[in-house]
Amino acid sequence: MDSFIGIRFKKETAKRFQEFSRTHFKSHTEAMATMLDFFFYNEISPKEKLGPTGQTIEAKLLKRINAVIAIMRDVEKTQTKPTVTMIQSLFQTEEPDHKPLILEKKFVEKNKQVKIQEKRNQNNKL
Repeated sequence: MDSFIGIRFKKETAKRFQEFSRTHFKSHTEAMATMLDFFFYNEISPKEKLGPTGQTIEAKLLKRINAVIAIMRDVEKTQTKPTVTMIQSLFQTEEPDHKPLILEKKFVEKNKQVKIQEKRNQNNKL
């Protein structure tokens, strides 16, 4: 059987501890041991404020996430989109207009008709 020791607390503090211990633990010893272990293993001072149920940590994380989103949008606007449009313009192939380079050939092609022709009718004699 374990031996007990008496520790002196102020009446208000002792009542608060007893109420807390009854709602969360089986005994006062288990409650005190668990609280001491929590502070020891997490390396937290009992005098530090963690914020109301972690809301301050959540708010800080949301601010950082919003900052990261803003950085990503800026990178997209200034770097990604211009680069993509430049690459797309390089790979776009447009068919060149088929314009003849030499005008003389075009003129010759139009005048290919023979000016003198033989008679096709065999009955007519010269």
